[in-house]
Amino acid sequence: MFKQLKNIDTAFQHIKRFSIAFMITCVILTAIVVFMCFSAIREAGSRVMILHNGKVLEAFASDRKQNLPVELRDHITTFHRLFFTLDPDEKAINAGIAKSLYLADASAKRSYDNLRESGYFNNLISANISQQIEVDSIALDLNEMPYGFTCYATQKLIRSSSTILRRLVTRGEIRILNTQTDNNPHGFLIQKWETLLNEDVDPKISKP
Repeated sequence: MFKQLKNIDTAFQHIKRFSIAFMITCVILTAIVVFMCFSAIREAGSRVMILHNGKVLEAFASDRKQNLPVELRDHITTFHRLFFTLDPDEKAINAGIAKSLYLADASAKRSYDNLRESGYFNNLISANISQQIEVDSIALDLNEMPYGFTCYATQKLIRSSSTILRRLVTRGEIRILNTQTDNNPHGFLIQKWETLLNEDVDPKISKP
């Protein structure tokens, strides 16, 4: 009888160990399935279907951090292009400046007010001078937000008889906003913006 009880106890221990191992295996398999499901959902969420010329194309969304330097440089370039590209027309000047001020804080508005009070825009209009800008490079500091930047650009002051080149260097900070709008599609804002250098590249006037 004792032998029978011993056999029963041994069988019970085997069943107990088997049940525990089975439960652990089920938990592990369930965790793996859940993880794979969440991974599939995330991957599906990063895919965007685009209809182009009657064809369905698949696009993949990427982490914004990967594109952050590109977006920051484009925002800075767009601001400088709108602020410094000027034609001898008051409405054109006001339209460009108004668009640029959506991309920066009051520091840009102060710079605009200073230029206007000094008669800079009136001089462009009266002398029929067009001003263009080409951004040469932008140095970014991405170590902490707001991100510092220095913009190096070349200005062209174009008259009917001559073109003057000027070297422009500006500095500021840029922070990320919570929203993106039609007026500010990247959702960035330039702040503490200032001009460090704005001087002729060559004192000689070159023919265009």
